[in-house]
Amino acid sequence: MIVTTTSRVEGHPVTEYLGIVNGENIVGINLVKDIGAGLRNIFGGRSEGYEQELVKARDSALQEMVARAEHMGAHGVVGFRYDYETLGAAGDMLMVVATGTAVRF
Repeated sequence: MIVTTTSRVEGHPVTEYLGIVNGENIVGINLVKDIGAGLRNIFGGRSEGYEQELVKARDSALQEMVARAEHMGAHGVVGFRYDYETLGAAGDMLMVVATGTAVRF
């Protein structure tokens, strides 16, 4: 499956647009990671715990989007992008959405 942020793929002309596909993932960050991130805010540095959670959420959303495109019979997804949003009263949850247009070449 070809997934690209562009509207076309060189050498693969789009023959059919199948529609918009999404993959979503919502993750909560646990207390230990929150404490570690809070200390990094004070002393500086990267929050590896948050970064790892973000990478997992992003990969999961992408895989879900690709699976939905495959279910539609797509050969690829064009116009791909990620969107991020914090959720929850304290902003302690992160939603990652992978979006694109399923196509046949």
